[in-house]
Amino acid sequence: MRFINPAFRLFDCASWPMALALCLSLGLYGMPLRADQPMRIGMIGLDTSHAPAFAKLINQAPAESPLAKLRITAAFPGGSEDLPTSRDRVEGFTNDLRNLDVEIVSSIDKLLPKVDAILLESVDGRKHLHQALPVFKSGKPMFIDKPLAAELTDAIAIDLLGKHYKARWFSSSSLRFSPSIIRYRSPDMAGKVLGASAWSPCSLDPTHSDLFWYGIHGVESLYTAMGVGCQQVVRISTPDTDVVVGTWQDGRIGSFRGLRAKTTGYGLVVFGADKIETDAKYEG
Repeated sequence: MRFINPAFRLFDCASWPMALALCLSLGLYGMPLRADQPMRIGMIGLDTSHAPAFAKLINQAPAESPLAKLRITAAFPGGSEDLPTSRDRVEGFTNDLRNLDVEIVSSIDKLLPKVDAILLESVDGRKHLHQALPVFKSGKPMFIDKPLAAELTDAIAIDLLGKHYKARWFSSSSLRFSPSIIRYRSPDMAGKVLGASAWSPCSLDPTHSDLFWYGIHGVESLYTAMGVGCQQVVRISTPDTDVVVGTWQDGRIGSFRGLRAKTTGYGLVVFGADKIETDAKYEG
């Protein structure tokens, strides 16, 4: 994955909306924009609750919010007939965006000339490689919502294509920017996180491999605290639970527990050099 700008530091962002606004804005650095008008955002995939949620968050933002400089102006509904989560919701969410004065178009090719940046929101990760390619070619910055892909080969292909086209893009769970978690990425925490254990809901779908469908939230929390460098992974899976243990290159150990039983939730335990801290808040 290519970050929008090397000067962008995760811990500078106080919230997920602010991080999204900053990333897309930095992605447009050097591109001609009209100073008197907001950045035009296009949306691909209206088959997820994230589509109307983001549209309301951005288009109804108060004037003092950083999101007031953005506007969802056009969208391509997309959808997957063989995935009920997509098929049964795309029409309703499309109508929600129409009611927010978002123009609905019939293809990605018709969408791209109308906007400055893209939110790829399709709930079906199998679609993302095909949908991301024309955006990469266009040179417009893009956020790809979870799941990045439905399997590892597609995720690698997206990364390679992004590098080939020198694309400005990123993908993450909103929990990466949770204030109680992102603090572990600040410079004064360097070397102080000795290990961590995260948990989150982890429902499965037969169209997506393993943790791809919903495991991202807990995994994102774990990586936000631990940083990159996981070298070895061991997984235990039962119908109700996944437990994944990773060993980092410096010998630290991090674990993720994916929950599918009746009682689920989000949380993180960080084993620090000075103390052990527990965070069980969802601040995405």
